[in-house]
Amino acid sequence: MKKLSLLGLGAGLLAAFSFTAVPAMAESTLEMVKKRGHLRCQVGQPTPGFYNLKADGTWVGSDVSICRAVAAAIFGDPQKVEFQSVSSTVRFTALANGESDMLSRTATWTIFRDTQLGLNFTAVNFYDGQGFMVRKDSGIKSAMELEGATVCVATGTTTELNLTDFSRMNKLDIQPVVFSDNNVRNESYLKGNCDAITNDKSGLAAILAGFPDKEAHIILPETISKEPLAPAVRKGDSQWFDIVRWTVFALISAEELGITQANVDEMRKNPPNPEIARFMGVEKEMNKGLGLSKDWAYNIIKSVGNYGEVYDKYMGFGKEGIGIARKGSPNDLWTRGGLMYSPPFR
Repeated sequence: MKKLSLLGLGAGLLAAFSFTAVPAMAESTLEMVKKRGHLRCQVGQPTPGFYNLKADGTWVGSDVSICRAVAAAIFGDPQKVEFQSVSSTVRFTALANGESDMLSRTATWTIFRDTQLGLNFTAVNFYDGQGFMVRKDSGIKSAMELEGATVCVATGTTTELNLTDFSRMNKLDIQPVVFSDNNVRNESYLKGNCDAITNDKSGLAAILAGFPDKEAHIILPETISKEPLAPAVRKGDSQWFDIVRWTVFALISAEELGITQANVDEMRKNPPNPEIARFMGVEKEMNKGLGLSKDWAYNIIKSVGNYGEVYDKYMGFGKEGIGIARKGSPNDLWTRGGLMYSPPFR
């Protein structure tokens, strides 16, 4: 189906709603999505790596792939998604009040967001941390040298709060320059209106990938926060929560089991072990509690590949990647020293 970009998504209307309001649902989210015929998945403003908009109107990226994976699990078709590109200031309102079915857009899982906004975070799909980028000719080598500096930052984010905490803790008197539009923030930094720009380090890598002169900027070494990024859903629908959460787990588990987009058909035809047979829906009924077809996990991997394939393509060193090494990072599989771990398909 046609993929829609809803930039702004009725900010005025959404602001009128309460963050904590959760709509009463006469039918489940899964039923509503099936009746509509497509998933409404919220992403951010176009950003390389996570969610980017190609010239032909196609959305691509690692967070976009989560949306497509959920659509594949439900419909067997990763194209049945309406993408909603929403500003950070109204993103949680849009989800809590039913404008979106789910959110997959570099949102940090925090206690406040998880307990007071009417949302549930599902499973971490990227471990990140906040950093700073400066112009190389500034001579700045460390974030501790930003005393009195002006720093461009997106408003309505944990990034803005972390910047304030970092400045206070280290008595740096940093002056935040806040923006609701990430593109305006980036342009302002390029024009020299800020001494530095701060974001999650993966976000800085994505920003840098879009700069005309990448060699003129450096990302400073310090990481000043923990930023576990995870898809989120509304509270009150445990089945929908499980569908999104186990979609992420399916991507991770498939990589651990050696199931790829290229070999998934053979793996289903001739499962080499009982766990893969269960994963593929050949044995047992792992689908029953989710309300999905037996081949839901197969459809995910057939459509988008496993977690490692998605990472390499968009976050790593593939053609569309932003050059973030995975080896030795928390985003590697637990079997290789990382934190990516799925409960068993049993």
